[in-house]
Amino acid sequence: MSVIQVLLVDDHPVVRDGLKMLINHQDYLSVCGEADNAKEALKLTGKLTPDVVVTDITLKESDGLELTKDIKAHYPETHVLVLSIHEESTYAERALRAGAQGYLMKEVASENIIDAIGIVCRGDVYISPTMSSRLLHKMVGGKAPKLASPIESLSDRELEIFKLIGQGIKASQIAQRLHLSVKTVETYRTRIKEKLDLADANELLQHAIRWTNS
Repeated sequence: MSVIQVLLVDDHPVVRDGLKMLINHQDYLSVCGEADNAKEALKLTGKLTPDVVVTDITLKESDGLELTKDIKAHYPETHVLVLSIHEESTYAERALRAGAQGYLMKEVASENIIDAIGIVCRGDVYISPTMSSRLLHKMVGGKAPKLASPIESLSDRELEIFKLIGQGIKASQIAQRLHLSVKTVETYRTRIKEKLDLADANELLQHAIRWTNS
């Protein structure tokens, strides 16, 4: 059996080191490269042609969802496994829509990362039984179960901006980072306030900070 090549993408060196130790301990797995940001990750995907890219959701100057979309657009044969601290209910379906083959919570990564990599490499999807049941219910019933949180109603872009707001980043900086106009960012902020039933910008900021810190 050929060795499965894995590219690790996370902006925390300690996390990468821990994952690398787990992965390289397996005879049929090998970490072929590491990156701490989306731009470098996309470049290394083209250069190293890994079988699997394991990426965090939160990255420097971008996020794992956008990176996943870029990887699948440029290197469709590369499998993507998203690894994150964020709840599945908020991000797992978004990751699958972006093109990922799996979503794994960091809190159980040490137990399940090896199985998850093997599953996505076979062309199957890796998610928890709870999330699998949720998605099947949506397919069979034609609608999703009741949202666990209003945050789930946000679009991918709205959620990305909400997260940046929670990190204390100003609208002008968000616009620059996401290559949008300030007016467009303000429009997204308005939509977020409406969906989350928030009264004003200050309430939006406080809510975003609490969510981000949690």
